[in-house]
Amino acid sequence: MTPNQIRARLLERNSNITRFSNEYGYHTRTVHQVVKRHVNTSRVPRGILTWKILRDLSKAVGEPVIDDLNGLID
Repeated sequence: MTPNQIRARLLERNSNITRFSNEYGYHTRTVHQVVKRHVNTSRVPRGILTWKILRDLSKAVGEPVIDDLNGLID
């Protein structure tokens, strides 16, 4: 999934990264950085906050945003 696909999926659900950030209690800039650094790249997330953002973002868009999250979303 690409960053633009994530934005499109959020828009389909009447949301965007800012609304997602506010709803889940993250700083908007942090979410933008996580998406830019880890979505559609080969970089492996290391921090707990990064994993939480990616997990919650996957739940919000309805599918894993990176390959390693397949078992972590409901």
